[in-house]
Amino acid sequence: MSLIHRSDRIFVAGHRGMAGSAIVRALSAAGYSNLLTAPRSELDLEDGVAVQAWFEAQRPEVVVLAAAKVGGIHFNDTYPADFLLDNLKIQNHVIESAWRSGSRRLLFLGSSCIYPRLAPQPIQEEALLTGPLEPTNEWYAIAKIAGIQLCRALRKQEGFDAISLMPTNLYGPGDNYHPTHSHVMAAMIRRFHEAKEAKAPSVTCWGTGSPLREFLHADDLASAALFALEHWQPNAEDPIQHLNVGTGVDLSIKELAELVAATIGYQGDIFWDASKPDGTPKKQLDVSRLAELGWQSSIQLPNGLASTYALYAQQPGRTDSAPMPQR
Repeated sequence: MSLIHRSDRIFVAGHRGMAGSAIVRALSAAGYSNLLTAPRSELDLEDGVAVQAWFEAQRPEVVVLAAAKVGGIHFNDTYPADFLLDNLKIQNHVIESAWRSGSRRLLFLGSSCIYPRLAPQPIQEEALLTGPLEPTNEWYAIAKIAGIQLCRALRKQEGFDAISLMPTNLYGPGDNYHPTHSHVMAAMIRRFHEAKEAKAPSVTCWGTGSPLREFLHADDLASAALFALEHWQPNAEDPIQHLNVGTGVDLSIKELAELVAATIGYQGDIFWDASKPDGTPKKQLDVSRLAELGWQSSIQLPNGLASTYALYAQQPGRTDSAPMPQR
């Protein structure tokens, strides 16, 4: 029996971002047609009064909070106050307004960066708050941890049905390919594509190439989000009220660069700038809890990367979104 219904009014906050747009596609494909969205021009999620008024007027029964201010290592490290303040505002306003206006169920999307920098691998959900965070993205991580804990607190104190998913590194349609503020996958796609077009003899990537990372296609995340909304109901007293979402398989950044270059058809040399930060040395998620519930990823990285690059190559000049909240 599903915990959400085809007739529910479902608000997807962040519907223009990579994760949010994928979730909208998944909900629509599954027959959920009563979807609510609001672009930033209509609803600024950082404005608490406006958000509460919108919720009182629209009364969504189900809420998916996929809106966030996101970016890569450089952007996180350069604007720590923005990442902390903006994300706290967005998630506090949406979660509180959903509860106060009578929403029945809420899904909050976090990030695998919530876990300690040197957490035992693969990282289990229990690792939350057991050690220091990665310094280059701790501000974003702290905001996301606060979101998880707010959902837990409202479930415990008020019985509000709020759940949280922690996806690993995402890629896919709708990604941000900004030259300085994108994540590693999008940055590499752009860099190797431009190098191929310019017939450049080499490409230089950040760091040493040694860190290990796991990558999840946005459509797989959307599938997991729909599965969790329909089937997962944690106990209010359970200390684990967030689930990891990933493939359970990682590769080195060097291997990723070689895969991206091969997918694009770039045949030049790849050099590494070790003066740039590597970030967390390894960040592989333990995805056994979600697997035991009945969900696993289905999009293999080579296939997902090929389809993602095909979309990028169609209009590379139109994929430069400036850093902003993903809505």
